[in-house]
Amino acid sequence: MPTTLTADGVGLFYKDWGPKDARPIMFHHGWPLSADDWDSQLLFFLSRGYRVIAHDRRGHGRSEQTDTGNDMDTYAADVAAIVRALDLRDAVHVGHSTGGGEVIRYAARSEPGRVSKAVLIGAVPPIMLKTPRYPGGLPMEVFDGFREALARDRAQFFLDVPAGPFYGFNREGAKASEGLIRNWWRQGMMGGAKAHYDCIAAFSETDFTDDLKAVSVPVLLMHGEDDQVVPIDASARKAVELLPNGTLKTYPGLSHGMFATHPDLINADLLAFIEE
Repeated sequence: MPTTLTADGVGLFYKDWGPKDARPIMFHHGWPLSADDWDSQLLFFLSRGYRVIAHDRRGHGRSEQTDTGNDMDTYAADVAAIVRALDLRDAVHVGHSTGGGEVIRYAARSEPGRVSKAVLIGAVPPIMLKTPRYPGGLPMEVFDGFREALARDRAQFFLDVPAGPFYGFNREGAKASEGLIRNWWRQGMMGGAKAHYDCIAAFSETDFTDDLKAVSVPVLLMHGEDDQVVPIDASARKAVELLPNGTLKTYPGLSHGMFATHPDLINADLLAFIEE
């Protein structure tokens, strides 16, 4: 099982498929999932000649279940460790939700030549939490509710999220995919409860304002207009204003997990951005 060690000795699992001399695309998953969430994208881009990489964040999936380092600075440092180990250059980094925050923090601190473009899908920047600077964010009570539900019955909580708001299956007329719900649950339950608990603060309380301002490479923000998890008005519509070279593409009626429910649409738009 491919792994690399971080600066503090944590083993991180990753997938690395395709020709090693091809242009790399690295995918960064959301909370509380794993690299498996990107399988549709990995296979799509692999079939088009790209080298595709996706890792399990520390404490998630098959990576080591750490009780420390579950914060955005460490996540970005972990990405840098994988990038150096695989010597990825001119890479496109694609992040969903929490992974979008990870991408923008990593990109803001990356070595020259490592990152060529970035994509944020349903991503958390600039900050999810309501603050004086961002009064449109969500109140702390929302995230305290996440923590309480996870601590009380993580297994049930990890069924309720995908069966409801994550994929928009709670909307009238929506056709739920039992496979997506079970796959979400499977990925979530592979990870560690402590890491998942700590990551709630990481994805909700981290302010990415300075990171967004510092990233000069082209950045595409893709966001569902019916995202019930990371509402678009407090995230992507704010983030694009802070990016020196950002573009926002929105999707009417689509949910937080739109790349899983509508892979053909999202993959085509990703490909167009990467190849333009």
